[in-house]
Amino acid sequence: MWELFQAIVLGTIQGLTEFLPISSSAHLRIYPEMFGWGDPGAAFTAVVQIGTELAVLIYFRKDIWRIATAWLKSLVKPEYRGTLDARMGWFIIIGSLPIVILGIALKDIIENEFRSLWVIGVTLIVLGIVLGLADKFSSNSKQIKQINVRDAILMGVAQACALIPGVSRSGATISMGRVLGYEREAATRYAFLLAIPAVVGAGVFQLKEIPGGDNPYGWTPTIVATIVSFIVGYAAIAWLLRYVSTRSYTPFVIYRVALGALVLILLGTRVLTA
Repeated sequence: MWELFQAIVLGTIQGLTEFLPISSSAHLRIYPEMFGWGDPGAAFTAVVQIGTELAVLIYFRKDIWRIATAWLKSLVKPEYRGTLDARMGWFIIIGSLPIVILGIALKDIIENEFRSLWVIGVTLIVLGIVLGLADKFSSNSKQIKQINVRDAILMGVAQACALIPGVSRSGATISMGRVLGYEREAATRYAFLLAIPAVVGAGVFQLKEIPGGDNPYGWTPTIVATIVSFIVGYAAIAWLLRYVSTRSYTPFVIYRVALGALVLILLGTRVLTA
C-alpha cells in the first residue's frame, strides 16, 4: 500500500508538471528525495510520462488525426504536399530527430550523471532565466501556420536539451519558439505536438526496465502512477492553453529559479545529497 501511495503522489506530480515549463523529470527527482523516498529512476520517469502523452493524444486528437492523414496522403498525392498539416507532419518528424539521436547516444549519462541534483538545481535556474528573457523580448509576431524547416529543427534541438532533468521539454521548446517570434499559444501548442514521438518512444524504450533496472517500483505502482498522470495531465493541458493566451510565463520563471536555488541550498547544507 505504501508503494501505491507513493505512485499516486508521483503520478500527480508528473501530471501537474509535464506541460508546465518547469520540468516534470526534475520534480520526479527532487520531491521524492525530499520525502525520503529516493530516486524513482529514469525508467519509472519515462514510463509514467506515457500517461501525460496519452492526455495529449486525446486532447489534440482532431489535430493529430488531421496532420497524420494529410501527411500520409502527401506521400502519394502531390496536391497535399503544400498543405500546412502535411508540412506539420514533416516538421514534427524532423524536430524529433535530435532528441531521439542524443537520447540513444547519451543513455548512460542521462540515467546517471544528468540526474545529479546539482545539475538539476543549476538547469532549473538557468533555463528559467532563458525562458523569462525569451518571453519578454519575443517579437510575438508568428503564428503556428508560419513554421518552417529551420524553425522546426531549432525547436527540435531545444527540445533535445530536456534530456537533462531541470531543463523542461516544453520549457526549452517554448523558449526557442518565443526567440523565433512565435506567439505564446502557438509555441506552447507546437511544443505539445513535438513532444509526442519523443515521450512515447522513450517510455516504450524503457518498458523493459520496469521489472528491474534502476526502477525501485514494480509494474503495479508504475501503472497506477501512469493512470494518475494521465488524469491530472489532461486537466493541466486545458488550463495552460487558456492561461498562456492572456498571460506571460513569469510565474513559472520565478518558481523555477526559487526551486533551483532551494535545491542548491539544501545540497550545500547537506540536507539533500546529490
